[in-house]
Amino acid sequence: MMPGSNTTLLDMITGNFPAMGCERPSAMTVPPSVILDRIIVVANQLPVKAVRRPDNEGWSFSWDEDSLLLHIKDGFPDDMEVIYVGLLKVEVDSSEQEDASQLLWDKFNCVPAFLPPNILDRYYHGFCKQHIWPLFHYMLPFSASHGGQFDRSWWEAYLTANMIFSQKVIEVINPDYDYVWIHDYHLMALPTFLRRRFNRLRMGFFLHSPFPSSEIYRTLPVREEILKALLNSDLIGFHTFDYARHFLSCCSRMLGLEYQLRRGYIELEYYGRTVGIKIMPIGIHMGQIESVLTNADNQRIVEELQQQFAGKTVLLGVDDMDIFKGVNLKFLAMEEMLKQHPPLRGRAVLVQIANPARGKGKDLEEIQAEIQESCERINENFRQPGYEPIVFIHRPVSLGERAAYYTIAECVVVTAVRDGMNVTPYEYIVCRQGIQAFESSSDSNAPKKSMLVASEFMGCSLSLSGAIRVNPWNIEATAEALNLAISMVDGEKQLRHEKHYKYVSTHDVAYWSRSFFQDLERTCKDHFRQRCWGIGFSFSFRVMALDPNFRKLSVDTIVSDYARSKSRAILLDYDGTVMPQTSINKNPSQEVISIINKLCGDVNNTVFVVSGRGKDSLGSWFSPCKKLGIAAEHGYFLRWSTDKEWETSGHSTDFGWIQLAEPIMKLYTEATDGSYIEAKESALVWHHQDADPDFGSSQAKEMLDHLESVLANEPVAVKSGQFIVEVKPQGVSKGIVAEKILRSMAENGRQVDFVLCIGDDRSDEDMFEVMGNAINSAILSNTSVFACTVGQKPSKAEYYLEDTAEVIRMLEALSVNSYPPPTAGFSALQVSSSDRSFNLREPQEANNEGSAPGGNS
Repeated sequence: MMPGSNTTLLDMITGNFPAMGCERPSAMTVPPSVILDRIIVVANQLPVKAVRRPDNEGWSFSWDEDSLLLHIKDGFPDDMEVIYVGLLKVEVDSSEQEDASQLLWDKFNCVPAFLPPNILDRYYHGFCKQHIWPLFHYMLPFSASHGGQFDRSWWEAYLTANMIFSQKVIEVINPDYDYVWIHDYHLMALPTFLRRRFNRLRMGFFLHSPFPSSEIYRTLPVREEILKALLNSDLIGFHTFDYARHFLSCCSRMLGLEYQLRRGYIELEYYGRTVGIKIMPIGIHMGQIESVLTNADNQRIVEELQQQFAGKTVLLGVDDMDIFKGVNLKFLAMEEMLKQHPPLRGRAVLVQIANPARGKGKDLEEIQAEIQESCERINENFRQPGYEPIVFIHRPVSLGERAAYYTIAECVVVTAVRDGMNVTPYEYIVCRQGIQAFESSSDSNAPKKSMLVASEFMGCSLSLSGAIRVNPWNIEATAEALNLAISMVDGEKQLRHEKHYKYVSTHDVAYWSRSFFQDLERTCKDHFRQRCWGIGFSFSFRVMALDPNFRKLSVDTIVSDYARSKSRAILLDYDGTVMPQTSINKNPSQEVISIINKLCGDVNNTVFVVSGRGKDSLGSWFSPCKKLGIAAEHGYFLRWSTDKEWETSGHSTDFGWIQLAEPIMKLYTEATDGSYIEAKESALVWHHQDADPDFGSSQAKEMLDHLESVLANEPVAVKSGQFIVEVKPQGVSKGIVAEKILRSMAENGRQVDFVLCIGDDRSDEDMFEVMGNAINSAILSNTSVFACTVGQKPSKAEYYLEDTAEVIRMLEALSVNSYPPPTAGFSALQVSSSDRSFNLREPQEANNEGSAPGGNS
């Protein structure tokens, strides 16, 4: 069933893993003629139970009704097929795997992934449980002997496991029609494996655990690899805004990515792709719990528990046995309550259900011993005939038995020190609402009530506003919260219960999955309209999404149009376009000066350098180019040639606003380490690229608001950019000055029929936008327009060149096809005639130098 792959572990770990084999087995492949709406749900475990057959020949499977992943299909469209990919909870011998796989596929639409035992142990119990799980729950490694030694072999096993999962997805996927939804921290590398194979795959990821703050996450040696892998998803989901905020902070600090809010949606731009951020706490399956409540066996269990705890006030805890659930803190709070409130002794009982641990390790063994010791000590101190304050149930408990305990409990107590979500309070609320299933008809209409004491460090506490929130580390305060919960008047308990039940019943698992899927559809709506390119190696791999009309500028094409045209405008950015950004010496080279002089020497050309730099620097650098036009400071200063005077393009020459803006910028500069002010003749720019990313961004937003308020009546524009806040006169931009140049040429009888506009950064996008809007207008009617950006990146330009070297080669090709002013013996008419072959050079020479085939790179 597994497709062939030449990928070796060594290749994968060193970052040279290729795209995996293309063949898919026919038994589990969707026929290309059948188009189905399908979603492939990928998780660490399949939502099925497996047991050996009575004859010990093979396996029997059934749905695991306790798995929330099984019920997410309730939120999908009715006609959508759901396929599950994941591990089984049992070990299946290799000789039985093929039969088990076929049975699961035929009967359950499930595709099992089988991991070799040594890979499974290092992947799950190693990397997942010893590295990711503690770190994502805010537990830093303290020393090499106490979780501090990063085990590279565990990471390698994690990658191997994720690769095997990807191969199982590839076996069944129809990438043009299917959606993929990946779940939780076990599979954070999977988006990269799938994106390498299918550039346009519609793929979402949901993290069910917390995401730690950047200070903690940055201790992970493979931090950037995981971030980049997650960003290969189209939509990334979190339970709370805190978790999403931490993820966005990591993207900002480590990858330089800033998020944007668009009509209520949080989005990241990642190489032209929009990566959505979804915040939606998961819910529970209402129907499953309601069906359990009506079960006759459960009614019997409830009656037995009511007899067992007759005359007692039951507080209930239901937790997994792990180091973050705070069970021992709960016991200590119970002890403190009994000490401070003697009347509760003999009456208040804490029933603690501890589900068996899913992990292992020294930390877990220590916390288990600590919990057991506290339980025995408290019971020893407060035991009375027929009364033990803590009933500790350390075994698997079915949902039906859990529901019975929920039904008799006056309060549920959750004291997790860190938890991604925790739906125990939700289950409790629904069971308390549904207790009429166990009551006599005379009591069935009695008001329902419930109480919650919930740790503020778990995801669900934010959605349960009626809960008593506690810091579980504060034992005394938690003890008082327990006392308040059981002593509160019934009317208040009823109001809180009604509020909680209304939320839980409307925000169930179907609501959660429906909301996520709708956002995934919205985020992916343009996938097949864009042109996508996969670039990079290993976990630097990403997909660049570009407009379908965006293509590499063919030198042959532009030279051909250039040669046919009679009135040309050439607008060149400086830094990053004809001068490499990395160059320390910013003076233009002699090669650039020579090329520009040749272009300027053609009487049909109007050539401008349009830059954000000051006029003095540009004027000095390009002093040998007598006929070159210069637009400095983004067009505020304009000069058509060296023998012309500088013009100003702003709406006002009043710079009194500087006296207002500069003190404000200085104030923020003093308060923001790493920031500085750049003073231009026409503008002030505050830079914060060297400041703390979060603080610098926050200060920039605050400064923007401050400046806009103070300068509201001044003739200036206040704008923010990448790591800058700029104040400049109104009506100044590269786009405006480009339009001014073209309009001036038209008014002087030189209607352009060829425009080359080239630049590399955000300010140049204004020029590209003007060119796009002006096509077929009076300014650019019947004009060949070449708006070109430098580097393959999302842009409003139609063309790109890779780097400054290609820009210079292209300009050189144009300069070879440029013609100097007429000399003695030749008339202007002769030189400007449409017969361009009448020249001192042969036509084929004009087409050889600097030409290169066009196409996509």
